[in-house]
Amino acid sequence: MSDRPRLTVIGTGYLGATHAVCMAELGFDVLGVDVVEQKVAALQSGQVPFFEPGLPELLRKNLDTGRLSFTTSFEEAGAFGDVHFLCVGTPQKKGEMAADMTYVDAAFRSLVPHLRDGALVVGKSTVPAGTAERLAAELERTATARDVELAWNPEFLREGFAVEDTLTPDRLVFGVRSERAEALLRAAFQPVLDLPTPVVVTDFATAQLVKVAANAFLATKISFINAMAEVCEVTGGDVKKLSEALSHDTRIGGRFLHAGLGFGGGCLPKDIRAFMARAGELGVDQALSFLREVDAINLRRRARMVDLARELIGGNFDGKRIGVLGAAFKPNSDDIRDSPALDVAATVQQQGGAVTVYDPQAMENARRVHPELSYADNAVEAARGADVVLHLTEWAEFRQMDPAHLESVVAVKNIVDGRNALDPQLWRDHGWTYRALGRP
Repeated sequence: MSDRPRLTVIGTGYLGATHAVCMAELGFDVLGVDVVEQKVAALQSGQVPFFEPGLPELLRKNLDTGRLSFTTSFEEAGAFGDVHFLCVGTPQKKGEMAADMTYVDAAFRSLVPHLRDGALVVGKSTVPAGTAERLAAELERTATARDVELAWNPEFLREGFAVEDTLTPDRLVFGVRSERAEALLRAAFQPVLDLPTPVVVTDFATAQLVKVAANAFLATKISFINAMAEVCEVTGGDVKKLSEALSHDTRIGGRFLHAGLGFGGGCLPKDIRAFMARAGELGVDQALSFLREVDAINLRRRARMVDLARELIGGNFDGKRIGVLGAAFKPNSDDIRDSPALDVAATVQQQGGAVTVYDPQAMENARRVHPELSYADNAVEAARGADVVLHLTEWAEFRQMDPAHLESVVAVKNIVDGRNALDPQLWRDHGWTYRALGRP
């Protein structure tokens, strides 16, 4: 092995594709591996199968340099790589809260027979505590190559900022059992370490807990301010001003202290549920019982959004037209997994409303999952004839929208701001009835 190890990335979904492209951008030779031939073909041709700002340009650049390529062959991956990053998804099990480890286990077992002597397998997937220990024991028992090891290096990507988070992370966590494994990981991240970037070197158990603990804390902070929004609605308080006042307290800070429709996506909801499930399996479920209320508060915001819309149009959706701005779970993403926006839109439709949705990036994904909804090519068309407009994903084009652009096409000038991101006075000055979660 040279001073700069050759890397493979197993799994080319959101995490894997981003990691593969960015590690190539850092100067490594990288081979991405996936069992889905269409995904591999798309990436090899320079197409990113999801929306992430900046990633398509880096993909094409690094394919052109020859540092990056993709394959479906684990045999090729084993022959190629010194360090193998396991980036396979861990979705929530159907009908359960626990994480589904089927894909991680399958990828791991497909790779192990092809490892070369001295290879390091590095888990990046978010997994239940005890997974690394289990895989390390299996690696020791089944690998035919000599001196192979496992390490754990959790990911902390934010959708919409994944390139930045990979190239300039705020920290790296190395879960290792030997100095050699640590040295290999340092070599695999040397350009990032040179920035410099803080590194926490720890054991397997702690490394696996970091991501889920971070997500649990983040979810708790978001649900806290949304609980305060519930209180504000019955006391007449303004949760926006409450949040502003709290943000000046250095012990609390203002990041993610914004009341609204709550969190969604493919990570935060399923990760906190899997965390609770694993705690129950380990007999410490009481330690995380507060997360049940965190989850419940988050889901109540969606129901409250539907209630606000219904109240604003006279108590019934039957025969009413509803314009929906937003389908992705957050801006700068086309991810609709557990999207609060689509959940609200679908619920309103089920209750008799005629819903038309527009989102700058998530339309194709939304149509596939919710074909019963209507879709428009822009915000104006989504709002055409609407009795109420719902702002559900805070894209910049919605936040910066002039109310005059919509007022000539709606049936009634009603808007419910599910993200507390619009200027209430601006909309009211244009004659709109403006409502928001937790605000007068």
